[in-house]
Amino acid sequence: MTAGTTALAGISALGLFMTGCSTGGTGTRDEGEAAQPDKAAHATPSPSASSPAPFQKVDPVRLLKSDPKVSTRVKAQLKPCTKDEYPIDVTYGHLTGATGQDVIVNVMNCADAVGLGSYVYRATTASGSPDASASSGSSASSASGSSYENVFTAEETPVYAEIDRGDLVVTRQMYAPGDKPAFASSEVVTTYHWSGGASGKFAQQSQVENDYSKAVGDGGSPAPVPATP
Repeated sequence: MTAGTTALAGISALGLFMTGCSTGGTGTRDEGEAAQPDKAAHATPSPSASSPAPFQKVDPVRLLKSDPKVSTRVKAQLKPCTKDEYPIDVTYGHLTGATGQDVIVNVMNCADAVGLGSYVYRATTASGSPDASASSGSSASSASGSSYENVFTAEETPVYAEIDRGDLVVTRQMYAPGDKPAFASSEVVTTYHWSGGASGKFAQQSQVENDYSKAVGDGGSPAPVPATP
């Protein structure tokens, strides 16, 4: 083989190799810019400025003490359990259809958290109409002219009220002779719905009674003591 023939063969082989590299998907590397990760998909949103609380807090103790609809019996037991901690649960929400907030206050005793009374307050203006924004004050009458009107009272001990899907739900535990405070024989759950607009009232929608078995849990007979081996 002559030198010219050898050079021609080498050039042909080089041409075949470069052709393979330029063919999409068949060479050692596909041409084009490498795919970049989607930075937007992994971007972490910056924290927004702190939003104001949806409800303005009230002082339930002052609210109860200034309410003439709260019985003397409940007010006499309205005492702190430890230092300034009162046995009171407060729920904020919307029940009466007003643009202002409604407040549910549940009063309990310190010994076993038995409900002594449940109350619903609606924010109103000085003229008695529903307030567009609840006062940040805690007394029945605030510096901004708003006040809280008692629109529901339940003091049949033990009782507890809460909000469920815009309705007022009141639960009363029923005790039979010999029942322990933590194990009532039954409970009555009553649902109320507000009707009548600004001058309306709560109307009973439904009532359910649940009877509990005394054969299970601590409500039944004490478990037998195993014999000493």
